Amino acid sequence: MPTSTASAVWNGSIGEGSGTMTMANYEGPYSVPSRFEGGEGSTPEELLGAAHAGCFSMQLSALLTRGGHTPDRIETSADVQLDKLEAGWAITKIHLTTSATVPGIDEATLLEFAAKAKDTCPVSKLFAGGSAEITLAASLA
Repeated sequence: MPTSTASAVWNGSIGEGSGTMTMANYEGPYSVPSRFEGGEGSTPEELLGAAHAGCFSMQLSALLTRGGHTPDRIETSADVQLDKLEAGWAITKIHLTTSATVPGIDEATLLEFAAKAKDTCPVSKLFAGGSAEITLAASLA
């Protein structure tokens, strides 16, 4: 399997510096204001959310397809919550929201497949046992 690579550069002090995060077809700025104050730019947590949403969507598609329910479309977003705890900053919650167009299944069946995808996608497994609670809302489109 190929190895995926991303990189980041930080210039200057933590309070006044800024950086750039880079992956295949993305390059974006990040800074203390973008990460902690809602300022312009990206955040590491945003990229983790994109990775989690992408991984989950692919895993859900694989499980549905193997189960005889080929999806037309799966759209997932991930809300990644960063909180300051007594021990320092931590990702405390990731909420996945997915909407799927899957001919021939009902919502209960989708929820079963989605719950399994949440537990088995590689990014979810990476976060499992860490400080983040991972929750899910799934619906048919």
